[in-house]
Amino acid sequence: MNSFGRLFRVHIFGESHGESVGICIDGCPAGLPLKVEDFLADIERRKGGKQKGTTPRQEADTPIFKSGIFNDTTTGAPITIIFENNNTRSGDYQKQRSVPRPGHADFVAHQKFGGFEDFRGGGHFSGRLTVCLVAAGVIAKKLLASSSHRELKSQTPGITVKADLLEIGGETDLEKGLQKAINAKDSIGGIVECRVSGLPLGLGEPFFDSAEALLAHAVMSIPAIRGIEFGTGFAAARMFGSEHNDAIVDMEGKTRSNHAGGIVGGISNGNELVFRIAVKPTSSTPKIQETLNWETGAIESFSVKGRHDLCIALRVPVVLEAVTAFVLADLMMLSQKMPRVLNT
Repeated sequence: MNSFGRLFRVHIFGESHGESVGICIDGCPAGLPLKVEDFLADIERRKGGKQKGTTPRQEADTPIFKSGIFNDTTTGAPITIIFENNNTRSGDYQKQRSVPRPGHADFVAHQKFGGFEDFRGGGHFSGRLTVCLVAAGVIAKKLLASSSHRELKSQTPGITVKADLLEIGGETDLEKGLQKAINAKDSIGGIVECRVSGLPLGLGEPFFDSAEALLAHAVMSIPAIRGIEFGTGFAAARMFGSEHNDAIVDMEGKTRSNHAGGIVGGISNGNELVFRIAVKPTSSTPKIQETLNWETGAIESFSVKGRHDLCIALRVPVVLEAVTAFVLADLMMLSQKMPRVLNT
């Protein structure tokens, strides 16, 4: 439901226009240095209003530590972090309560929860909650880096997770793709790629807890994600087996090509992990649309009001990094490659 992971376990809570949103992280090893400043760079990357095409809604998003951190160091107890919601305009949503927005969870949430759901700003279904995922990712990325240093006994960069926006609206020229949406007065989607280097061989627990299955499970929980592909992905369906197979060249499992994207048989093979996700166009668009009015039973025209992203894909890379990092941190713990107490 609202939790993910077995040993490094995250639990998300809150609503878009509620008092706050937050995350509780259980299983984080003791001894990890952690300050508010560690979170600021990634939180800034996620914020709207920082670049053209993102929502003008601005929140300070200063992390407030409630448990699990003492003297700027993790204690081994559950870590609770909240982010206050201060810049809300709930009236924008009250006016359209009876008109569920196409592409949003308004209708299904109303049916599932009998009208008791917090509908303001999408409530618990809102992308607002991704700030919590980013916070979990900050901690997970620090853990991945520290565990790599101890295992390799060197000053290598460790496990690094990096995601980049490749396309907007089918255009590799991101500005051109964004301009297409501006000209059309509509929203637009994009493709984001994630690459993980320094990952050890052997992560993943087949059958149902394969590395790909766990990553796909978590990644598809990010709002607005519509697809995922590893390595060559869907292009593999148009290839010969001899062309797609990655030739192994050494005892560390390195391969001449990387069509598999770093995972074979559900287990990391020591090569770079590579996968891409499809991000749908923001459902909230100023374009006139049609939808059901559940009070009158009639189909009517309407336009979404409020503050929304023109292209939500612009803000997804840091969220994708975060989700990837906490999945991998959990797998590292399951493979006993990360201790319960750090000596950093």
